[in-house]
Amino acid sequence: MELRELFTPDAITLDLEATSKDDILKEMIGLLDLDEKSEAILFKTLKRRENLGSTGIGKGIAIPHCRSLVVEELRLAYARKPGGVDFSAIDDEPVYNFFLIVAPPLEVSNQYLPVLGKVAQFAKEPDVPERLAGLEGPEEFLALLEEKAS
Repeated sequence: MELRELFTPDAITLDLEATSKDDILKEMIGLLDLDEKSEAILFKTLKRRENLGSTGIGKGIAIPHCRSLVVEELRLAYARKPGGVDFSAIDDEPVYNFFLIVAPPLEVSNQYLPVLGKVAQFAKEPDVPERLAGLEGPEEFLALLEEKAS
């Protein structure tokens, strides 16, 4: 499965408004188009995951992720915060690019961990953070995924 196939244009935003870690998570959850109760459950689950250790992997990238009953299939979202935000990343630098991954507790295809690995590998490519910073729209993000992430 290609990463490009897991993202839809409506789950991509290049201008996050949030200025705190919690609000970033809430705004990203909003991209998944869930009902209010599901959004609240997912937020609590992601917060618990973040309390174990930040999903900020360095180089301006964070990959908040979890398993939750609120989704029936693997769901991904991408968001960019041009000014960056403190996300308690491992390098103590601001985070600009966020990749949200939510998977159901049991998935037949078992893609959750491989997809998490692929996203991390894509995000860590030397030219990717700079190219993400220059994106003009969701289509350019999808094209970059197609080019870089196999």
